[in-house]
Formats: sequence, structure tokens, C-alpha cells
Amino acid sequence: MKNMRKEIALLTLSLCLAAVPAARSDDSRGRWTGHGTGAGAGQGLGSGLGSGLGTGFGSGLAPGLGFGVMDPHDDSREQSIYERGQRALDERRWERALETFSEVIRIGGSRKDGALYYKAYAQNKQGQRAEALATLGELTKGSPNSRWLNDAKALEVEIRQASGQAVSPENQADEDLKLIAINALINSDPERAIPMLEKFLQGNQPPKLKERALFVLSQSGSAKARETVGQIARGNSNPDLQMKALNYLGLFGGKGSRDTLAEIYASSADRNVKHAILRSFMVSGERDRLFAIAKSEKDEQLRMEAIQQLGVMSAQPQLWELYQTDSSTDVRARILNAMFVGGNSEKLCELAKIEKDPKLRRVAINKLGVMGAKRTGDCLLEIYNNDKDPSIRREVLNGFFVQGNAQALVALARKETDPAVKREIVSKLSIMNSKEGMDYLLEILNK
Repeated sequence: MKNMRKEIALLTLSLCLAAVPAARSDDSRGRWTGHGTGAGAGQGLGSGLGSGLGTGFGSGLAPGLGFGVMDPHDDSREQSIYERGQRALDERRWERALETFSEVIRIGGSRKDGALYYKAYAQNKQGQRAEALATLGELTKGSPNSRWLNDAKALEVEIRQASGQAVSPENQADEDLKLIAINALINSDPERAIPMLEKFLQGNQPPKLKERALFVLSQSGSAKARETVGQIARGNSNPDLQMKALNYLGLFGGKGSRDTLAEIYASSADRNVKHAILRSFMVSGERDRLFAIAKSEKDEQLRMEAIQQLGVMSAQPQLWELYQTDSSTDVRARILNAMFVGGNSEKLCELAKIEKDPKLRRVAINKLGVMGAKRTGDCLLEIYNNDKDPSIRREVLNGFFVQGNAQALVALARKETDPAVKREIVSKLSIMNSKEGMDYLLEILNK
């Protein structure tokens, strides 16, 4: 019976503590604010990683991380729907593709021209030739300078040639044979294969087959093949293939491919193209080029992208040099995030102690919390004991909570003299489900 009373009392205490308002953060709205630098940094106990890993107490998980992280200048919803449409084409689900690309067209963003082309392609596959021609006409009239026009003209010719004939969807086996042939061509007779693949890329082929042809060309050691891939990367095709070409130049090839990427970066005014090239520089190990761009690029968003890629490469000396010379708070926060991505807990600990900007110190502490108790627990405890800034101490408590470091929180609660701060610590312990925390809560009940 005594144990049951303790359990009921403990439950009551937990509920009461959960209802206690947290000490207000510096924005005076009674919530913790995460200081991530990626798109995923959000309310709650947040940590932005790259283009968006967030760990949120109060806000949940933010979008994930990947090398091909989503471009911050693309409309993410439009891009997501567009990619669903492409998958439907690959799966030959023509009706689904038509519906999906129609939705992209209604959004009217940067993917509209590509969506019009693919909608017409799906309509043609369904035998809706008149509708497909009308869709292509909408593309031609609405965007007379579109880079999709050559593809649209090739499709229009095919549709008109088939006028008066039954149009049947392409046979699955036929496309499989084409894929096999593309793989074999480059190995058996490169000189003959490359012109055929170039023609294949210029014709009206399914997107998957064009991408496969480009992939095959990218892996060829032929100078002619590299030139063709380079022309597509410069924009002499539709934007989707251009992005693939930029990616393949980073994945395959040597110095010549990387030089091509550098030339395109210097000459292009397209921010999306530049973001893709920065990611390709990371994949190809171009640390020096990324460092140069991070130092000299006037576009802050591109500068931060270069910094993030340096973090993925663990280019810690370069990141430290950038941190010392860049005056932008946002850029320096991104550098801290890049240090975190590269695992540099020592430098983050140092900056969390000596940085004069409180915002940047909180960012550094936030990252230390995510890095785990074994690596950064002692550093966080030292900061808490030596720093009297309430916002800094709250960030340290958040860090211990993220780590699941109940031992440190219990130790702080035992000696904390500020009742409000002690309530915050106990509130965190009440939801951590740790033995140390539960034992301490029972101590409180037994007093």
C-alpha cells in the first residue's frame, strides 16, 4: 500500500510539474527556442543540421538530411509533387502522372514548363493526342523561351506523325531492351555509340531512358562523351537533365570534369545550378574550391551552402578561418553547424565559452548537447557552473535533456538555489524516464 501511495504521489507530482510554465526564453513567449541553422531548426529543443535535421521538444522532427538536400530556393511542395509525377512516369502510371503534373501546373512555379511537357507526354501515352497537342501549345505560347521547347517540338512531331493511327502505350519489354542496349553500346563500340546516345538524348524518349543514356555517357572515358555531358550541364537541354549532368560531373570524371563545373559556376546566374555545383564539389573532394567560394561569394545563401559542404568534408581548419574572418551572424551560425556536422566538439566547446555574441554561444551549446554526454557533458557542466547568463544556462539544461543526461540534471537540481530553475530541472527529469531521475523525484516526495 505504501508503494502504491508513492506511485500515485509521483504521478501527481509529474502532472503538476508538467503544468508549470517553463522559464521564459529571451523572446518572452514562454517557450524554448532551438538555435539550429538549417531549415529544420525550429521551436522547442531544436537542432538544425544541414538543410534540415531538427530534434524538437515541442516541435517534433524537422525534415531530414541528404547530400542532395532540397534547394532552399525551390518551393518544396512543388518540387515534391513534381518528383511524384516523375516516379509515376517511370512506373508507367499515366493517369497518375497526368493528375500530378496538372497539380504542379496549377501551382505555377519554376517547374511549370517541365510539368506541361510531362503532362503532354502522359496524355499521348493514354492516346489523348488532341489534348497532348493542346498542352504542348500551352507550353509554347506561355513560355516562348523555355528550355523545354526542343523536347516539346520532338513530342509534337511524334504525335502528328501518329495522327489517324491507334496510339498504344509503350511495351514494358521494349523499354527494358532499350536500357540493356544503352548499357552495352558504350562498351562495344564507343565511337559509334556516342552519336547514337546523343541523338537519343535529343529525341522524344521517356525521362528514365534519357537519364540512363546520360549516366552511360558520364562514365565514358571518351573526350566526346565528356563534351556532350558538359554541354548538357551548361544548359543545352531541359533543366532536369542539366541537374543530372551536374551531379554526374561530380561523381565521375577527373580534373577536366571539375574544371567544367567551376566554369559553369563562374558563368551561371542560376542559383539552383550553383547550389548543385557546390554539392558536386563536395562529392568530388574539391575542398579548395569550396573554401574559395565560401570566402569570396557575395550571395550569402551560396556562401552558407559552401560552408555546409565544407562541414560534410570535415574541413575544420578552413571552417575556423572562416569563422574568424566573417562578420555575418547568420554565416557564423552556419559555420558552427558545419563544425558540428564534422564532429568538432573541441572547437564548439571553446567557442561556447569565449564567444561574445550570446546568440552564437547558444548555437554552439545547442550543438554540444546533440553530440552526446560522453563527448560534451563535462564541457556543458563547466559552462553552467561558470556562466551567470540565464539564457545560456537554460540552453545548457536543454543540452543535458537532449543527451538524456539525468545524472548531470540531478546533480544541478541538488545544489540549485533558484526555485524557478530547480522547477525546470525537475520538470525535465519527470519526463526522461531514467532511474536517476525517478530516484531523485522519490527523494522529493519523501521529504
